[in-house]
Amino acid sequence: MTETPIKPSDPDSSAIADFGIDTTSRSTSEAVGDYFRRLRGGELGAVPALLGLLLLVIVFTSLSDSFLTLNNIANLFAQGGGQTIIAMGIVPVLLLGEIDLSAGTASGVAASVLALHLTQHGNLLGAMGTTVFYGFVLGAVIAIALCVWMRIWIGAALSAIALLILLIGFAANPWVEILLAITIGTVIGSLTGALVSKIGIPSFVVTLALFIAWYGVVLALVGEGGTIPIRDSKVLFDVANGNLGIIASWVLFIVAGGGYAIVVLFRHFSRLRNGLVAQPTTLIAIKVGAVVVLGAVATYLFTINRSPNPALTTIEGIPWVVPIILVLLIVGTFVLDRTRYGRHVYAVGGNKEAARRAGVKVDKIRMSVFVICSSIAAIGAIVYSSKVGSVDGNAGNGNTLLFAVGAAVIGGTSLFGGRGRMRDAVIGGLVLATVQNGLGLLGYQADTVNIITGLVLLVAAAVDALSRRRAAAAR
Repeated sequence: MTETPIKPSDPDSSAIADFGIDTTSRSTSEAVGDYFRRLRGGELGAVPALLGLLLLVIVFTSLSDSFLTLNNIANLFAQGGGQTIIAMGIVPVLLLGEIDLSAGTASGVAASVLALHLTQHGNLLGAMGTTVFYGFVLGAVIAIALCVWMRIWIGAALSAIALLILLIGFAANPWVEILLAITIGTVIGSLTGALVSKIGIPSFVVTLALFIAWYGVVLALVGEGGTIPIRDSKVLFDVANGNLGIIASWVLFIVAGGGYAIVVLFRHFSRLRNGLVAQPTTLIAIKVGAVVVLGAVATYLFTINRSPNPALTTIEGIPWVVPIILVLLIVGTFVLDRTRYGRHVYAVGGNKEAARRAGVKVDKIRMSVFVICSSIAAIGAIVYSSKVGSVDGNAGNGNTLLFAVGAAVIGGTSLFGGRGRMRDAVIGGLVLATVQNGLGLLGYQADTVNIITGLVLLVAAAVDALSRRRAAAAR
């Protein structure tokens, strides 16, 4: 491309000089060199997690003949799907430098309500008892009022749906149960967000208290030592255990792979047409080609019968967990990267006071991320409850939250706020699922799994702190 030189006397020359990075093309070698310079400057992103994932795959493949089998890889996605989805909800909270310690038990509450509605044929009043039932109703009413006050309209709408389902008493239906669980998550997130943003209680204190409170609610709903089965519902059981058909799997690849290629290429050539800075076309083509080829190979492998006993049963197709995570990833990435709301989240996370002076409604943003977190955590609850086929008194308790937060941090989201992307949760979730799956195949017990998982998280936090220090020194 030939560019017309601008003379110093040109009145626009100073303005263009200030924004030269937006109007200058780069060669492939310059783009690659700039990338490595940013890595040396501390902008590591998801690179450590990807390298760690590659190392884990190599190690477990060499130690276990079962690890890299199609059946185990499919199980790995299902096993780690719940915590990965909860981690995706936690990412916006971490971007603000906040924390939600109650996301795990909040998801347990959503799962418990789902299971009760299913097994009690929609009669939640009879299943919960008067006090608990009207406590949920009051919570939904307060959530609606808070969301309307803060003008979080989606939160208000979902909370209103929760209220309607509670009061009308719809007959048991898996789709109603799924919607109810998500909207209960929205109600919980609205209450949490209001306590943090409007009352001003530190998020650590609020969510720690609610972690304990929601665990008590789960015990009240399910009973200590109790279990509510949901495997009798094929729709709910297939969320984590079912697979797309072969044709549907290829349709998913065409839609996802083709959509990705179209969006990336359209954005690239649009920037070139407008004279804005863009990666070299060669690198973009390699990136798109690699994603499409890997997607095609993965789809082909998943459509092969992976049953341990092919003569008795057939197991083929992409697990349902994959498109669920893909949809959340695409929507979440678009919201954070391509909308004004997403820019405001990063702005508040980077410098809350500067964002306030720039006109950003900081309280609204702070409340909204907790609404998002608990709503997505409820989807995670549906997935992990589907995997085990039941809901018990420990739903969402234990390591659920710790692994979810760990997944986001391991993937590259900073605990200090202002840095991270939705894909970090997916990458970190794969790392943790690989650790748990691989160690399980090797016969290690929970104590060893927890020790190694904790060390992995500690390393990720150290890398985050050191990279921030390096980036600050490079400025």
